[in-house]
Amino acid sequence: MSDILIWALLFMSVSILVVSILVLKVIRIFIQQTLHPVTFASAEERERYIREQYTLEQAGIEAEKPEKKTIWTRILSLRPLAEEKELVMEHEFDGIAELDNPTPAWFMVLFYGTIIFAIIYLFNYHVIGWGKLQEEEYTVELQQAEEARIALLQKPGAGGANKINENNVEQSTDKAVLQAGGALFKNVCSPCHGEHGEGAVGPNLTDAYWLHGGKVKDIFKTIKHGVPEKGMVAWEKSMNGKQISDITSYILSLKGSNPAGAKAPQGKKEE
Repeated sequence: MSDILIWALLFMSVSILVVSILVLKVIRIFIQQTLHPVTFASAEERERYIREQYTLEQAGIEAEKPEKKTIWTRILSLRPLAEEKELVMEHEFDGIAELDNPTPAWFMVLFYGTIIFAIIYLFNYHVIGWGKLQEEEYTVELQQAEEARIALLQKPGAGGANKINENNVEQSTDKAVLQAGGALFKNVCSPCHGEHGEGAVGPNLTDAYWLHGGKVKDIFKTIKHGVPEKGMVAWEKSMNGKQISDITSYILSLKGSNPAGAKAPQGKKEE
């Protein structure tokens, strides 16, 4: 109940404040009118003012000032509306007349500029051959990427990784090696061989049957050089010898894992 009383008192206070402000405004206006009363024109004075204004308009005393051309109007080569009668052409149709308004200079400069640019582009890319077409740029970028890859592999610390090849590779059972190989396998091999090596587009890698040999050197060689006729890409351009060796050791560790949904055996059995 006390809250309702407080809100009621607050509402009454605000109302009294608003009324007080309005009363003060009325008092101020009354005092101003008393000290400086406003005089209103009589009917005769209003009629005389109207006649004078009409006379001024009829006499043309307040002639229209000529339209000034702005900087924007000059740039766009726009003609003022006052000159429209001078631009009307002789022929008309169905009461519709045509204005002889020339094309703006900026548009003509842009139009001829595009023609000049097209001619220069044609000679540069298709006649003289100074500029490289998209196919040539793509080839150059591929070459640069290959050079950058080779330079990266030749940096100190990367040489040891590239010393591993299909002739000296050895299987590793080290946990860190298998973990690194498993991560690489999921990124580059799982789309074709399945996440667990069970086989998808490519063959099953968990059984004892192999299409291109199941020894460590055979698997390394297959990964490195690929099998183009069967869609197996060569990974030697994307991975170094150490990475291919890690994947090889991981694949060998999958033997006998028997994952769910394994693909039927392919190739020759190897113990």
